[in-house]
Amino acid sequence: MAGYGVIRLIAATNNTGLIEIETSSSKNLIQTLSILAIFTFANPHVYLDTMILIGSVSQQFLGENKIAFTLGASTASFVFFFSLSYGAKLLTPIMKRKLSWRILDTLISLIMFSLAIKMAHVGNWL
Repeated sequence: MAGYGVIRLIAATNNTGLIEIETSSSKNLIQTLSILAIFTFANPHVYLDTMILIGSVSQQFLGENKIAFTLGASTASFVFFFSLSYGAKLLTPIMKRKLSWRILDTLISLIMFSLAIKMAHVGNWL
């Protein structure tokens, strides 16, 4: 955590966080579905989040509560990913500025340092 915080802090101070956003041409349906499948099934977080995290939490529910949990988790996932993609489109003009990336990198580094300190405290390292 602290290591990633340092990396983000260096990026914020060196102004290396700018990503050039390209405008690409439209892809056909097969290309789009292929990219979608790769991003979905080659992503290890899909399996960690779905099978391990959500799967283990769901074991505490029975009957109708399990159905409610499944519907709630599915709805939350849809809302999160829809908001993520729509929000990215809305933030594109803002994130084209170097100052925006500096602010984002600084916030990420502060969060990482906070998590590292909290984890070290809980683990009795501090």
